[in-house]
Amino acid sequence: MLDVIVFAAYMLGVLGIGLYFFRSQESEEDYYLAGRDMNSWHIGLSVVATDVGGGFSIGLGGLGFAMGLAGSWMLFTGLVGAWLAAVFLIPHVKPLSNQFRFLTFPDLFNEAYGRRAAILAGVISAVGYLGFTSSQMLAGAKLAAAVLPDVSPNMALIGIGALIVIYTTMGGLKAVVYTDTVQWIILMVGLIFVGIPIAYVAVGGMEAVREAVPPAHLDLFAIEPVQFVNWLVTIVPIWFVAMTLYQRIYASRSVREARRAWYVAGLFEWPIMAFMGVILGLFGRVAAEQGMFAYAGMAGPAGMDPEMGLPMLLRTVLPAGLMGLLVAAYFSAIMSTADSCLLASSGNVLSDILSKLGLVGRHSGWAPRVVTLIVGAAALVIAAAMTSVLDLMLYSYAFMVSGLLVPVLAVLSRRRFRPAAAVAAMIVGGGTTVLLASLAAAGTLSLPLGLDANVFGLSASAVVFAIVQRAGR
Repeated sequence: MLDVIVFAAYMLGVLGIGLYFFRSQESEEDYYLAGRDMNSWHIGLSVVATDVGGGFSIGLGGLGFAMGLAGSWMLFTGLVGAWLAAVFLIPHVKPLSNQFRFLTFPDLFNEAYGRRAAILAGVISAVGYLGFTSSQMLAGAKLAAAVLPDVSPNMALIGIGALIVIYTTMGGLKAVVYTDTVQWIILMVGLIFVGIPIAYVAVGGMEAVREAVPPAHLDLFAIEPVQFVNWLVTIVPIWFVAMTLYQRIYASRSVREARRAWYVAGLFEWPIMAFMGVILGLFGRVAAEQGMFAYAGMAGPAGMDPEMGLPMLLRTVLPAGLMGLLVAAYFSAIMSTADSCLLASSGNVLSDILSKLGLVGRHSGWAPRVVTLIVGAAALVIAAAMTSVLDLMLYSYAFMVSGLLVPVLAVLSRRRFRPAAAVAAMIVGGGTTVLLASLAAAGTLSLPLGLDANVFGLSASAVVFAIVQRAGR
């Protein structure tokens, strides 16, 4: 009962923050970009909270459960992507956003390639972030269902999804950024001073860990090269095409503030969050091997969902009150990503699709909240049909990266390219990845060398872009 009270107090606090900012949003720019006046620490912590968030927190726990310490390399690609974007992307994009008052990522496409390309980029981004939002709702439901046994998974999904949608609809980006800072601090404190120490003692220390898991789980380099390549080509490029990150670039006070924020975010991703996540997942695997989850019908790790290992560990080892605190910490990470992704998808739908088609005025005061509410409801429906948090996130990443990366890199070259080349690259790149990933998931196609479908989607996008551009000459 004490855990429920702690968790409920957290949720009420979040709703209170959203209500506080409800009346301060006077335009789309206020709602989606927080008035373009945020400092580097708020932006940096918001970036890492959004990028790592609950999906990767729960997903990293699943990797720690399944493969051990080597799973931390997933977030190393986040550090690489953040620092590359700080060096090459921000100095070009931030001045343009100030000059042309960009509101969304596809506004960059509108300036470089024209309206048709911007609308298509908006559709791709909106669909991708709809998937991200759904993955966060699913992560929150898995966590709540595991640690609160009286709550069914469906009820957890509905309750958490509704909280995310209502809070984001009310507060806008300013509420999101300020709460991200607090939520990230809560998560870090919860993991460092509560979760890891108590779990370490509960499983019996390092000797028990060595006895319970295969040696490869304790080997940082026990990872197949193809797995690292797949993470690299899927996650690094997202730093160049993510609507949530462009919103924060636009919302920063200056180029210097934005670049500093990206350097901070990269360090927090790896090694800090990466190792904390997989270590807790590893402890969950040890607990499962020791039979600590038998009371819940899980006699061992065989057949167990790896992403449930971490939530089950928290439910088993944490005393009343502390469990509620750490659940609130993890849920804060979920909120940090979910609200940003929902806001990004909403901005794409409103500004890049409805407004550019002339269906809604760009500065309509009622439109942002109505669109956010509708997109959030759609995300909840999608989440109800999914089972894996990490798979859903990576599919969404791949869909966006394959369609959008090549045209963005062309913009950064500061040359002018044909709009038709950008449109063709988006359609062929995204379509190739979706088709190949679907066939591979259905078992009807085996991709060469075990490479991700995104590798082939990006290659197809680059080839088509070059062909159409040369044909235009």
